[in-house]
Amino acid sequence: MLAAVRIYTRRGDDGTTGLLYGGRVGKDDLRTHVYGTLDETVSALGIARAAGLVEPVASIVLRLQREMFVVGAQLATAEANQHKLEPGVSKVTPDMTERLEREIDELLEKHPVPGVFVVPGETPGAAALDLARSIVRRAERAAVALQRSGGLPDPEILRYINRVSDLIYALARYEEGERGVHAPASREGGGRRR
Repeated sequence: MLAAVRIYTRRGDDGTTGLLYGGRVGKDDLRTHVYGTLDETVSALGIARAAGLVEPVASIVLRLQREMFVVGAQLATAEANQHKLEPGVSKVTPDMTERLEREIDELLEKHPVPGVFVVPGETPGAAALDLARSIVRRAERAAVALQRSGGLPDPEILRYINRVSDLIYALARYEEGERGVHAPASREGGGRRR
């Protein structure tokens, strides 16, 4: 029988949280805002997977969930300990970003995105993907604020997060396309896309 493990430590009762490899920052620190928002993205992507997704969407979404933890690990590591991170495991790499770009191009080749803003909700999976996309956009805005404050440890993080939101948008449209449905335009007659 497994022993019960406590999930509370009481160390955060003062409004701080621990960083990987040591150190503490406020729970309202910009870096915690970014990786906390990426954690929300992971959960929204989980809702999308639970709704049932076509392939290759399901496989890509699971990988993205795992990669959000890579980004989070890098953000949760103090500058003095960044050298301890492992590329692709706890540190974002240019290869990770380039892979997202290739996947976007492949998905859009089969199911091009509409040239208008779309109203999410045609399928449960696509709707959850659109929710995840809007959450990761919030993470991106927080990452920009972190970069402007001088606290972003690596500009590749911002590039990666930007491509993730684009990929999730493409995944939602691919999911709809494979199911033979298309999200309606935001207004009758269409309009400009994002």
